[in-house]
Amino acid sequence: MPPQFGNSLNRFFLPLEETEYQLTSILENLAKDPWAVAHGDRPLRCSGSALNIASSLLGATYSGFGARIMLFSSGPCTLEPGIIVSNKLKEPIRSHSDIDKDNAKHFKKANKFYKSIADRVVKNSHVVDIFGGCLDQIGVLEMKDLCNLTGGVLLLTDAFTTSIFKQSFLRLFNKDEEGFLSMGFNGILDIKTSKELKVSGLIGHASSLSVKTPNVSETEVGIGGTSQYRLCALSPQHTYAVFFDIANTHSLPPNAQSFIQFITHYQHSSGTYRLRVTTVSNLLTSDERVLTQSFDQEAAAVIMSRVTLFKSEQDDGADVLRWVDRMLIRLCQKFADYRKDMDESFRLSPQFSLYPQFIYYLRRSQFLQVFNNSPDETAFYRHILLTENTNNSLIMIQPTLTSFQLDSDPQAVLLDSVSVKDDAILLLDTFFHILIFHGKTISEWRKAGYQDQPDYANFKQLLEEPKQEAAELLVDRFPLPRFIDTEEGGSQARFLYSKLNPSTSYNNQDVIGNGAVVLTDDVSLQVFMGHLQKLVVSGSS
Repeated sequence: MPPQFGNSLNRFFLPLEETEYQLTSILENLAKDPWAVAHGDRPLRCSGSALNIASSLLGATYSGFGARIMLFSSGPCTLEPGIIVSNKLKEPIRSHSDIDKDNAKHFKKANKFYKSIADRVVKNSHVVDIFGGCLDQIGVLEMKDLCNLTGGVLLLTDAFTTSIFKQSFLRLFNKDEEGFLSMGFNGILDIKTSKELKVSGLIGHASSLSVKTPNVSETEVGIGGTSQYRLCALSPQHTYAVFFDIANTHSLPPNAQSFIQFITHYQHSSGTYRLRVTTVSNLLTSDERVLTQSFDQEAAAVIMSRVTLFKSEQDDGADVLRWVDRMLIRLCQKFADYRKDMDESFRLSPQFSLYPQFIYYLRRSQFLQVFNNSPDETAFYRHILLTENTNNSLIMIQPTLTSFQLDSDPQAVLLDSVSVKDDAILLLDTFFHILIFHGKTISEWRKAGYQDQPDYANFKQLLEEPKQEAAELLVDRFPLPRFIDTEEGGSQARFLYSKLNPSTSYNNQDVIGNGAVVLTDDVSLQVFMGHLQKLVVSGSS
């Protein structure tokens, strides 16, 4: 070791070429702890201390310089500080119900501890990535600020031996055409506006720099009260929703032009510092025809989902759903065509026609309905939604469904129980899962081995088509989705049925005959739209 590093903190950080052999040897020789875990106990883990030490060392040596801390955890922290659950198995790990009823005894203290580490890491412009390889929870809910505030990667898998972990981890180190890692560090996003606009806030994986310039609005949406944000990690996948407020609406001339400038300063993975400036211009108008023509319902649905998730972190779940409903009713009252108290007169223009459908599926999604999901899974799903672009976010909100049949080309079909047919194969893409579902007849043919007979080459091709399409979906997906192959009556068919609009369910026998029977008490999209129309035309809010 060079003498200048002898009593320096830098002795903990050396160039890779100087330590590669030792590091590789350590990793290759890692073995399972030979000390047996007592019966009825959890293994002792000090993840909180490890994160605390790593962030302190890195902060003291490379503050303000791009760096990542990676946590690989196969279970919850069972020792102070940052304890998630005690090491005794008789104490169950907290659930959503425990947190709601304030019965999670370690939750608030752990939350506060990991938030303090996250604040320190953000101050030093570093990133924390968390990789979970465990069938149980590891405490992601308590640690989520470490990733959410720094823009780090959050990945939950069943084990570190799965292909989901291995391939997703490798994709984190993808390189661009020049051979540099596809990631940036230590970024600052500065938002400039013309006098007509003010910055209300941002929702995404960023943190406030508390710079209150004259163009900062008093009305906050998301992370507000500033026009500058720290982006500890940047990548081609990262997206941010920025909200603006119109200032001095009374003094605006007709068709006023406004300007927004996004100035992003960051450290490239090559070590160089770069400045990226994006300037956009918008027309400010109260003309409803112009607003209607320029409305992007896909982007609006994703924006609403982000605001909803932000509210879900602070408010009760039922209150959030009521707020979502009120916003939808107000939008329809403003832009729909209808005659008062006449349901059948309700019409939405093509620019708005899909928006209520997106909100319906958002209300039913795992982002808002936490039943049957652990707190860690909910935190993971929400983290990914706040990272991805509009197209991928829409797939999470309203998954895509493709039907494959012998006598026709593959075609996109409605995410509806009527799309389940005995002679069809369905490909469901929820972003987190890719599922191939074989109808009853197809499943029987497959079990009979028809695909192995030369006379049934077309059936063999039919079975291969969904797999080929699924492989294409996997190419750029991060994290890698879970692949499920199931059939009518299979236990994993529940992943498909839970996403379908239950237009044919056990409690509406009159429409049964087409499609699958979905065992749920959820209202169908048709009933939801009927209620929406009634509330809109009646003038209710």
